[in-house]
Amino acid sequence: MTERFDLVVVGGGITGLAAAWEARSHGARVVLLDGADTLGGKLRTSPLAGTPLDEGADAFLVRVPEAVQLCTELGIETELVAPATGHAFVWSRGELRSLPTEQLLGVPTDMKALEASGILSDAGLAQARRDLDRTGDDDSEDNAASDESVGDLIRRRLGDEVLDRLVGPLVGGIWAGNPDRLSIETATPQLAALRDRGPSLMRAAAEARATALASSDGRPVFLAPRRGMVSLVEALVAALGDRTRPGQPVHRIEPLGFNATSRWRIEPAGIATDAVVVATPAYAAAPLVAPYAPGAGRTLAAIEHSSVAMVALAVPRDGVDHPLDGSGFLVPPSEGRLMTACSWWSSKWPHLTHDPSLALLRVSAGRDGDQRALALDDGELLDALLLDLRDTLDLHATPVDVRINRWHRSFPQPRPGHLDRVAALEDELARGASGLAVAGAWARGVGIPACIRAGRRAAVTALGVRSSAR
Repeated sequence: MTERFDLVVVGGGITGLAAAWEARSHGARVVLLDGADTLGGKLRTSPLAGTPLDEGADAFLVRVPEAVQLCTELGIETELVAPATGHAFVWSRGELRSLPTEQLLGVPTDMKALEASGILSDAGLAQARRDLDRTGDDDSEDNAASDESVGDLIRRRLGDEVLDRLVGPLVGGIWAGNPDRLSIETATPQLAALRDRGPSLMRAAAEARATALASSDGRPVFLAPRRGMVSLVEALVAALGDRTRPGQPVHRIEPLGFNATSRWRIEPAGIATDAVVVATPAYAAAPLVAPYAPGAGRTLAAIEHSSVAMVALAVPRDGVDHPLDGSGFLVPPSEGRLMTACSWWSSKWPHLTHDPSLALLRVSAGRDGDQRALALDDGELLDALLLDLRDTLDLHATPVDVRINRWHRSFPQPRPGHLDRVAALEDELARGASGLAVAGAWARGVGIPACIRAGRRAAVTALGVRSSAR
C-alpha cells in the first residue's frame, strides 16, 4: 500500500529539519527523507580529548531571531549560552593584532581605534580616512547597480587594505569566499544598507552600530546550546519522531496524473505526496527539479561552491606561548598562509573543557580560489597547519588528539545578481511545479538563522493554503 503525506522534505540538514518542524506546526502529515545515516547535515558535535566540540557552525546570531525562536519552541532556550569572550585578533603585518570592537562587519567606526590596532599601514589608514570626507557628489558609482561585489564597494570607499585585512577576513570567513566575487546584497545585506545611507560608509556604520548597541539591552551577540549544536538537532529529531527517515535517499520526484489523489511520487521510497520541499545543496537539488523547471535547474546547477577543511587539535596548554586571551584570529589571504582562521575553543567555550591542561583549537583552511588544503592528505594538512600555528601562536607541542573534517562543496558562493536569479527560479517553480519548493544555504544566507527561515518559508510555500491553519 502506497504511503501518502501532505509534505515530503528531502534533506535532513537544519533547513530540512526546520521545514519539517514548520509543517508539523500546521498539522500537516510530513516525513523527512535523507540519504545519510544521521541527520543534522553540517551541524555535528563530536568529542575531542573528551570534550564535545562542534565540527561545523558553533554559534548563531541573536539579532537574527529565527534560531532563538526555534530553540524556544523546542523548549531548549534555557540551554543557550554565550561565548565567554568576543575579543578576536587578525594576523597582520607579522603579528597577531586585536580586531577593534569599533567596527561593523570589518568597516571601521572609529579611526583612532583602527590606528591603535596596527592592522593597517599608514597608506591604508590614509585611504580609509578619505571616506570621512566624502560628499553626496561622490555617489555616482554607487547608483550604477543595486548589487555588486563586497570587494567593489569596500575598495571604492575604504581602500584595498580595509578589504584585505578587515572586511575580507570577516566576510570571507563566514562564506569561505572571495569578497571580490561575493554578492553584497546576499552575503552582506548590512553593508548594502550602509552604502545607501550616505556618502561616508564609516559614518553610516558608526550610526548603525550605535543603534544596534542601544537596542540590544545587553543581550549577547551570539548564542549556542550548552552541549553544542547537536542539542538543536537532537531536539528537532526527537520532536519530529517517526516523521524522519535517515538512510532513505531520494533519486527522483515524479508527477502523478490529474486523476491521482496526490501530486508527486518520491522514488525510490514510493511515497505519494501533495507537496515537496527540496532542502539539499543546490547541486543536489538541480536534477530533482530540472524536469519541471528547467531554468531553475540550470540556476541551481550553476551556483558555485567552495570547500574547506576543519582541523581540531588538543595540545598541551604549556606548549602554547600565546595567552589565548580571546576567541581566536583571522588570517587575510594576502598573508599567503594555508590557515584562514583559528578558533581558541577552550577560551571561547570554557564550560565544555574537561581538562584544563589542554588547549583546544579549531583551525580552518580553504576558501573560494584557494583549495590547497583539499589537495593534501591528512598528514600533510596537519603538518602544514602546525607550521602556521608555530609561527602565529608560538605552538611548540605535539597534539594529543586531532580531528579532521573535510567539507567538500559546502559553502555556496553567491555572485552579484544572485537574489534576482533565486527569485526567478522560485517564480518558475510556483508557475510550473505547484507544490514543489526549494530551500537551502545557497538561497539567501549560510547562517543557522537564515537556513531555519528558508526551511520554514519553503514549507509554507509548498503547503499552499494549508499554511493558513497555523
